[in-house]
Amino acid sequence: MSININNKTAVVTGANRGIGLAITETFLKAGAKKVYLAVRNPDTIKNLATTYGDRVEAIQVDVADKKSIQNLAQQTPDAEVVVNNAGVLKQADAYHPQAEEALQYEFNINTVGLLRMAQAYQPILKDKPEAAFVQLNSVASIKSFTPFCTYSASKAAAYSLTQSLRQSWVDDGIQVLSVHPGPIATDMAKQAGLEEADSADVVAEGIVQSLASGQFHLFPDTLAKQFEAAYSSYGSQVVEAEE
Repeated sequence: MSININNKTAVVTGANRGIGLAITETFLKAGAKKVYLAVRNPDTIKNLATTYGDRVEAIQVDVADKKSIQNLAQQTPDAEVVVNNAGVLKQADAYHPQAEEALQYEFNINTVGLLRMAQAYQPILKDKPEAAFVQLNSVASIKSFTPFCTYSASKAAAYSLTQSLRQSWVDDGIQVLSVHPGPIATDMAKQAGLEEADSADVVAEGIVQSLASGQFHLFPDTLAKQFEAAYSSYGSQVVEAEE
């Protein structure tokens, strides 16, 4: 399966900054008909509305709230491409006093949030001639990083769910893309103390290209490509093997 973003209607969660903002602008430049900006605070996307007019529409959503996501889906029945980008990170190793709290918080957003989005949009996407679901995972989904071990765990679980979606949605004609960035120049990277990072544009442009070529895995940036070199054989022969 493959899909061209030109003339498509998309939903992007966390679209007001970082990778989500880059995805939004890249989709629009690639010819997307409309992008729904699913954000906690719609006031944060006024500049996008000024630039792109009615090609963008802000909708308030809290990905920690199942009802909020269901409301988002009800307001976007024309969605053909859904990008589940919104995510959180708490810097905590396994011995941090708040490690359990961090794990619960990250799982609720990064993992259960994905499940909520998938359940809400499957009925919408399966009825489209072409449809795709893009999940922002991480290199931390295939290797745990000690200072962010709870984040890594939440992303590993999200990656597992993404693999299952790929298999279960084949008959629905929904393309699934699992995106695994390394350090990207975003507020989250700064929070984690990652100073050297690639631009968010490499992720956004990689998504457009990967959707067009029908890939399942995307390792978009400099560090991620090092992971890809070591992981590609396992990814193709095990993860993407036909069941």
